[in-house]
Amino acid sequence: MIAYLSGGMENAKDSGSLWRVKIKKWLNENLNHDVIDPVEIQNKTLSEYEIKNYRNWINKNPKKFNSVIHKIIDRDLSFIKEDTDYVICLWDDSVILGGGTHGELTMAYYFSKPVYLILNFPINKTSSWILGCSTKVFNNFNDLKIYLLEKYESK
Repeated sequence: MIAYLSGGMENAKDSGSLWRVKIKKWLNENLNHDVIDPVEIQNKTLSEYEIKNYRNWINKNPKKFNSVIHKIIDRDLSFIKEDTDYVICLWDDSVILGGGTHGELTMAYYFSKPVYLILNFPINKTSSWILGCSTKVFNNFNDLKIYLLEKYESK
C-alpha cells in the first residue's frame, strides 16, 4: 500500500515536513506502507536553483515560473492517479492560501482513492468541497492511526 501525504507546503512552517516525517515513520513501522511525500520528492523534481528561485519568478519571469509550477502539478497529480492507494491530508491554516492540497483531494476523490482528512480547523469553517472529497475525517493523528490499524493491519 502507498499513502500520499497531502497538506500545506507553500505557506506551512518547514514546508509541512514535520508531520509528514512522523506519519511516514509510523506507517512504515506499523503497517509496512510506503509513502509519497511531496516535500521530500520536491528535491528530486526540481533543481536546487529552481527550488530557491521559482517563487521570485512569479512577477519577474512568469513563463519560467509556470514551467516550474507545471512540473510540480504534473508530478503530484500523476502520483495520486497512478501510484497512490490512499491519501492522508492535514487540513490546517496553511492550506487556505494555497491550491495544491485542494487539487490533490479533488483528484483523489475523482479517481476513487480514499482520503483521510485530519481536520485541524473548525469543521464549520471547512470547505464543503473538501469535506465532500474526504472518505473519513479525524480530529487528530491518534484517531487516524487507530482507524488505519483496524483497516489495514491484516492486509
